[in-house]
Amino acid sequence: MNKTAWIFSYKLKKGISKEDFIEKTQKLHDEIISKAKGFISWEHYLQGETWTDFVLFESEEDAKNATTIGKGKDVTKDFYACIQMNTCQALISQLIKKY
Repeated sequence: MNKTAWIFSYKLKKGISKEDFIEKTQKLHDEIISKAKGFISWEHYLQGETWTDFVLFESEEDAKNATTIGKGKDVTKDFYACIQMNTCQALISQLIKKY
């Protein structure tokens, strides 16, 4: 089993503050994502206006299964309502080697 990451990059909608977004992310993390089987961590990175998230899971199966755990929940909708979805790029990638 190789660790697997969700890797997302995106921009926030105009008018969404960094603080408000982080608050919504924390809530999604606490209520949904952190409870997913195999969840390890979630990190935010920011370059200019582009956010990149690394959400790490124990296995590819865990990462894939977790893609639907928040479906239909208000906390998930609140998170995605902050993102310009046309700027979103997503990968699910397995760890091959760590240096």
